[in-house]
Amino acid sequence: MLLINGGEAAADAPDLRTGGVPLVADGFVWPLCRECEGAQQFLAHLPLAFGTVSVFFCQNDPGMCDEWDATGGANRAFLFRGELTAAAVPSEGETLLGAVTALRTHPADAPTEERVLGRLGGEPEWIQGDETPDCPSCAGRMTFTAELEEGADYETAANFGGGGRGYVFHCEPCGEAAFLWQT
Repeated sequence: MLLINGGEAAADAPDLRTGGVPLVADGFVWPLCRECEGAQQFLAHLPLAFGTVSVFFCQNDPGMCDEWDATGGANRAFLFRGELTAAAVPSEGETLLGAVTALRTHPADAPTEERVLGRLGGEPEWIQGDETPDCPSCAGRMTFTAELEEGADYETAANFGGGGRGYVFHCEPCGEAAFLWQT
């Protein structure tokens, strides 16, 4: 399924979206970059059949932290299950995108005139080559979840190095998720 720009959304909408405020489980602690120690930026809210994936990456000093690497500590993805509530957003750091964009699904085999902002499921379309991460809990190869494009405009765009793509993965049995990007 393609992800198409669905217009503006509420900051805490429970639907597919980029930007806004993450909906999280009890006990959530906002992720900090392992390199610069700043709060990471919330990128995407992806409610799916097996749970909700929330994606974060460091944007405090873009390009200086290894925010493209799934295991570098400058990005983080979470797989939440159960009831979720809006997270408390840190007051310091580049924590939120400039706008919230609703994402709606569109069949991948059907033509569209609309801007494609990503994909759900299927196989990743790698820019540089396969970097599918292994689950940190079971060491098995993670399942591809979604691909995210940079965005429709400056306010809604993720900084994937100019023309890059983000890749989200999960391990359903372990409740783990991962994120990386390539240019």
